[in-house]
Amino acid sequence: MMITSTFIDIDPSQAWDEVFSAPGVPRPIYKEIVDILQNFNADDLRFRFDQLGRTFSERGVTFALGGEERPFPLDLIPRIITAIEWGGLSAGIQQRVHALEAFLNDVYGHGQCLDDGIVPRALITSSPNFCREAKGIVPENAARITVSGIDIIRDETGNFRVLEDNVRIPSGVSYVIENRRAMTQSFGSLFSHYRVHPVDEYPARLLRALRRSAPEGVRNPTVVVLTPGVHNPAYFEHVLLARLMGVELVEGSDLVVMSNNVHMRTTQGERPVHVIYRRIDDKWLDPLQFRPDSIVGVAGLVNAARAKTVTIANALGNGVADDKLLYTYVPELIRYFLGEEPLLDNVESYRLGDAESLHEVLENLEKYVVKPVDGSGGKGIVIGPQADERTLTELRAILRGNPRGFIAQRTVALSTVPTFVDNHLAPRHVDLRPFAINDGEEVWVLPGGLTRVALPKGALVVNSSQGGGSKDTWVLADETLAPTPPGAKAWTRAAAHSVAPSVNGSVRQPGPAAGSRGDQ
Repeated sequence: MMITSTFIDIDPSQAWDEVFSAPGVPRPIYKEIVDILQNFNADDLRFRFDQLGRTFSERGVTFALGGEERPFPLDLIPRIITAIEWGGLSAGIQQRVHALEAFLNDVYGHGQCLDDGIVPRALITSSPNFCREAKGIVPENAARITVSGIDIIRDETGNFRVLEDNVRIPSGVSYVIENRRAMTQSFGSLFSHYRVHPVDEYPARLLRALRRSAPEGVRNPTVVVLTPGVHNPAYFEHVLLARLMGVELVEGSDLVVMSNNVHMRTTQGERPVHVIYRRIDDKWLDPLQFRPDSIVGVAGLVNAARAKTVTIANALGNGVADDKLLYTYVPELIRYFLGEEPLLDNVESYRLGDAESLHEVLENLEKYVVKPVDGSGGKGIVIGPQADERTLTELRAILRGNPRGFIAQRTVALSTVPTFVDNHLAPRHVDLRPFAINDGEEVWVLPGGLTRVALPKGALVVNSSQGGGSKDTWVLADETLAPTPPGAKAWTRAAAHSVAPSVNGSVRQPGPAAGSRGDQ
């Protein structure tokens, strides 16, 4: 079976092919895989692809799409990142988490970055995810961002860029773990040619960070995973993480708050709970503070957190840092809080609250990707080059009426990796969601992450909720990881609570905007 490189993109001349440097010429890190695949015909590949699907079905690795539970699509061909590349990428992710952590501590504290004009105060007060109830809830031993998923793409030149930040309830790490398990079982011969970093350290790292976040004075904290229940699309992940960490998976009805202390109902009676890794959005978490019709939350939980008898991870109110308008300010936040230059670039973005930027986007809407600032799962995204005129006309009217609710980004031809579709291999666009754990002292990035694939031909939205698939992501261990770049500031817990001295309050308007996607 001949493996070739054929671009299938919005603009076939632009996308970066991660496997081939030229048609039929594999990049050095993929040569062994391409040589192995030459020995398989379409039937062989179909058999192994179906085997991966059966493995996922038997293990319950599913995702709800259109009301139907189905195996999470895993492709045969892994996505490879060299150790040198990963060194730079992980350092950039750590830097970004450090800055966002400092921002959240500031915005729910003294608000110095608002006083200094680094971020407009109106951006915060108008953000649908700014949580006034989080004011005054200060984690003693914890990070506000315990778990983050920073979405990364390769642009047309092969450079990594940040597409968006997910620091509320990022999901998908269970598929990273299960993808690796399935690949070693079904296609283990590929691993014999590479030294690949393992991914099974994640649950232990997460448990360690959660236990460390327990309220002051608690020596043997009880940690639980709080799930909205079996009907949640990510329920499989909730179950897997609870099992791998060896902690209880609970629903809101399993917890009760008495005298600002959280207890778990068990067959042996009520047991104190000190740390809650919640997989429920803020608005459903406590019916006394947010939506009174919530039946998945815990009444009184916010007051217990304010009384410092329980830690909620991730912290309340983190969604303000997920606001896609704030995303455009993150480079300035890195400079302000850390005194460093960003190691990873954003995708070029337009703030539509600026009259000049809004005019540019409205006049050339067919060139841009437009995203709702509080969207997730790829919902509400309009990709200009793929939209019809009626859609663009309707979108123009929406943007004129609510420019704060959207950002525009340059349409990036996301990099491609050959993917098994319709009984043959064809290039498909991919992104990457690396997962980072912050224990309040250091940020650790899982070597790998979830590579998501846009399965339809030419599609750019990779979200599983929009029918996307995934690949096993291999970070090679053959080279020495690149050291921390010169001048990079070491991250400490104290830095998260410090505020840089006042600087010039001007905020530079970035140029045009980025790719596509969206998902928690």
